[in-house]
Amino acid sequence: MSTSRRNFLKKTALPGIGVSLLGSALGAAGASPPARLPGAKSVHDLQARPLAKVRVAVIGLSRGIALLQGALASGFAEVTVVCDLRQDRCNNGVNQVKQKTGKEPAVICGDVDAWEAICKRDDVDVIVIATPWGWHVPMALGALKGGKHAMVEVNAAVTLKECWDLVNASERVQRHCIMLENCCYGESELMVLNMAREGVFGDITHGEAAYIHDLRSMLFQLGTEGDWRREYHKQYNGNLYPTHGLGPVAQYMGINRGDRFKFIVSVSSPELGLTKWRDEKKPNGGKHASEKYVTGDMNTSIIKTELGRTIMVQHDIISPRPYSRINMLSGTGATFVGYPDRLALNDPGQYGVKTGSHEWLPAGEFNAMREKFKHPLLKRLEEAAKGGGHGGMDTVMMIRHLECIRDGKTPDSTVYDAAAWSSVLELSAKSVAAGSAPVEFPDFTRGAWKALKPLEVVA
Repeated sequence: MSTSRRNFLKKTALPGIGVSLLGSALGAAGASPPARLPGAKSVHDLQARPLAKVRVAVIGLSRGIALLQGALASGFAEVTVVCDLRQDRCNNGVNQVKQKTGKEPAVICGDVDAWEAICKRDDVDVIVIATPWGWHVPMALGALKGGKHAMVEVNAAVTLKECWDLVNASERVQRHCIMLENCCYGESELMVLNMAREGVFGDITHGEAAYIHDLRSMLFQLGTEGDWRREYHKQYNGNLYPTHGLGPVAQYMGINRGDRFKFIVSVSSPELGLTKWRDEKKPNGGKHASEKYVTGDMNTSIIKTELGRTIMVQHDIISPRPYSRINMLSGTGATFVGYPDRLALNDPGQYGVKTGSHEWLPAGEFNAMREKFKHPLLKRLEEAAKGGGHGGMDTVMMIRHLECIRDGKTPDSTVYDAAAWSSVLELSAKSVAAGSAPVEFPDFTRGAWKALKPLEVVA
C-alpha cells in the first residue's frame, strides 16, 4: 500500500465506502470473473505442507483473547507473538500464554504499523487477525505475502474489491485465508450440518439466517468497537454483518461446493431507531448529535442459488428484541428452526418418532434426535471447549482450523467462502440503492464450485 497505514482508516476505509454503491451497471458484480494471476492456482483443495507444531501470532487482543485461548486449548499450537495498540491488552495476552504454557510470547505493541514485522518473522505460521474491519484485508494480505496462513475475523472484507484481493492473494501464494466464523461451530449448527449430510432434510430448498442483536448502547461506548463500527451506519444501507447467520446455512447447502450464491434482492426499513436512541440518551455528553445514519433498522435480503434454493438473511442491531440468528433450514424431509430450537419431520417413523409432520417434536423426541445427530467434531472437542468463548464455539473453531493447518488439509471454509459470505455487505447495499433490484454475485471460485462436493462430516 502506498498510503501510510497510520492514515489508512481515515483516508481509505471510511471515505472509500461512501462512494456511489450503484455504479454504472448492477450486473458488473456478477460478470465473468477476472483471470487468475500468473502462477496462481485454486486453493479449494490446497494441501499445504504439514507442520509438527503450529506457531500462531494474534493481532488485536480485545476479541482476540478468546481466539488466543482457543489456540492454547489445542495442546499443539504455540502462541509466539501477541500484538495490539494498547499495552494493557498486550500484557493480558502475555499473561494468558504464560499461565497456560510457562512461556512468554514476543510482544509487538503501541505503533499502528508495528504489526507488519510479524509478517516477516520466521517463528510464525499463522496470523490471527481480530482487529476493526478496515484492517482485515491489509493485514491478511501482509500475512499471505509473508508466507503465513491468515485467519481473519468477520467480516473478512467490506468491499467486493477487497474480497477479490483476498482470493487472488491466497491463490497466488498458496496459503489459506480463513474467515473465523465461529457460529459454524455452535452445538445446534453442527447438529443441523450433521443432519443435512446424513439426509434428514432430504432435498434442501430453503434457509433463513440473521444477526438480530440489540447493540445500540455498544455503538456509543467509547474505547470499544462502537468507536469504528458506528461509522459504517453512516455509509451503507444494507446488511452490515451477514456472516454469523449466513455462514452455517451456506455450509448446510454446500455453497461453493456443488452450489453457489447467484443473485441477491435486498430491502431496508427506514433508519429510525439509532437516531431516536441517540437523541433520547444523549450518550457521551451529546457529542454525536450531528451524526447522520443511513442503515435501515432492519435489512432483509433474499439470495437465490444456482440450484434454485432460497436464503433469507436479516440484519437488525437496533430494534429492542431478543438475540437471534434464526438458523432455519427446510427441505423435503424436515424443517429446523432455531431460537428456540425446533424440528419437524416429514417421516417421523423413520427415526422412531411419533409426532406428525405438522407439529414440532416435543422435548423428549427432539432431545433424542439431538443426541443421535450430535456432531462427531463436537463430541471429540467438547471437554476442551468448556469455558471457551461464545459457549465454546471459539475453541472448537480454532482447534479445528489449526488441526487442518497442522495436518496440511483444506479447512472447512476457504477464502472463497470468506469472500462470498462477506460480499453480501456491499451487494445488499447495491440492491437497496437500486430500488431492490437483483444484483449478481461474483463467482469467486471461477467455476470450481460445479465439480466440488459438500464437506463430509468430519470428526
